[in-house]
Amino acid sequence: MLAVTLRGALMESVSHLDEFKKQRMENMKRLETLGYEAFGRAFERTGCILDIRKVFEDGKRVRMAGRMVSKREMGKSIFAHLQDHTGKFQIYVRKNDVGEDAFSAFQVLDLGDHIGIEGELFTTKMGEPTAKVTTWQLLGKSLLPLPEKWHGLHDVDIRYRKRYLDMIANPEVAELFRQRAHSIRMMRDFLFSRGYLEVETPMIQSMAGGAAANPFKTHFDALGVDMFLRIAPELYLKRLLAGGFDKVFELNRNFRNEGLSRFHNPEFTMLEIYEAYGDMRTMMQLIQDMIVSVGREVFGKLQFGEGESAVDLTPPWKEVPYRELISETAGHDWFDLSEDSMRDRAESLGIQVAPDCNAVEITHEVFEKRIEKNIRGPVFVTRMPVDLVPLAKACEDDPSVVDVFELIIAGREIAPGYSELNDPIEQRRRLEKQAAGDPALIDEDFLTALEHGMPPAGGMGIGIDRLLMIMAGAEAIRDVILFPQLKPKKV
Repeated sequence: MLAVTLRGALMESVSHLDEFKKQRMENMKRLETLGYEAFGRAFERTGCILDIRKVFEDGKRVRMAGRMVSKREMGKSIFAHLQDHTGKFQIYVRKNDVGEDAFSAFQVLDLGDHIGIEGELFTTKMGEPTAKVTTWQLLGKSLLPLPEKWHGLHDVDIRYRKRYLDMIANPEVAELFRQRAHSIRMMRDFLFSRGYLEVETPMIQSMAGGAAANPFKTHFDALGVDMFLRIAPELYLKRLLAGGFDKVFELNRNFRNEGLSRFHNPEFTMLEIYEAYGDMRTMMQLIQDMIVSVGREVFGKLQFGEGESAVDLTPPWKEVPYRELISETAGHDWFDLSEDSMRDRAESLGIQVAPDCNAVEITHEVFEKRIEKNIRGPVFVTRMPVDLVPLAKACEDDPSVVDVFELIIAGREIAPGYSELNDPIEQRRRLEKQAAGDPALIDEDFLTALEHGMPPAGGMGIGIDRLLMIMAGAEAIRDVILFPQLKPKKV
């Protein structure tokens, strides 16, 4: 019964859209008979609406364009609002100013139509800056109506599938993506100012290396070989360190065939950075300085969220060893336990552990399920087990842990950073252990590059989407991605 009701509601909605479209098509024909081409050409503007507001002066002549989002007729005059990506502006159309034919045509316009106007600025009695129109042009006809209002989660699927409507209906959504663009631009400028070179590495690779993840597989017809969409650019960027580039970064798209969640999208944005002759602490200082700069310059603050979810990015950021966090949560005798005892205690903490998990994996389950999500941060979690990070240099005082950090903010991993392993002999040993006897899983070309000599270096990868979730106050990663991956909708 519910399915029938939903189907009926959908059919009714489609029917209404068909009626709207039919009416707008008729209006388009009327406009064409009045001499207004439905889909116009370029229109030279004085500036965007924000620019016009900044230099507003009564009596000034302007040319502006935008989407008409309101219209109120008052006999021989009409008040309307144009909207572009910077805001809205009121316009005033009077029959005596534009002429009877142009006024009659303006009456036929629908909300959502794109128009260009030329006119004179003035201030209404209510104090609103307005443009008195002398001429206007139709630039783009809207054949479907604009959404009136979204109602929270009821329309969340439509908002993601039709982001363009979401941005029209919700100015705060458009503002979020402007902030995203400005944040990324500032990160680039920040790195350029410090001497980093932006590079591009292959997105289609013969081996999906640089991280442990399930890749998307494709086939290269011209070469007759299977290929993979990259899961990380790390191994190619390290080749560039071996080649002599001292400071490099890549703002890249990575792909991991591992499902969807609030914090995971199969296609996501990473910023990977490497600096020769640096180390993990070089990266710690760099990411702290960069995120603080973005917070201040783009968002105008360093405090994000409220109540228990609040995060304060004011430096300096805390640093805590991984082992210390584990001991505080799982017991100070944790690292003295046998695997079976670890498994039993993990289950007493409500963590289900697979039978084939070893001590390192059981320990990391405790970290991910009981510790990480409760760290508000920002916190650098350091000295991770070597088996978890095969591409990092071991700590000088303890070869069982590596000189790395995981930056945790708001319960999420934002960036891992390493003192990069540049010993090709040790690197081969670790990769062979990880490959468990399968030589096809070892990137021999990468190892050859290391054998030619790679300098000591610091490296890190920053999850841009997750970082922006925190700064924008977004609940899900899909809220900060313009066109997130969704299950195809059945027609």
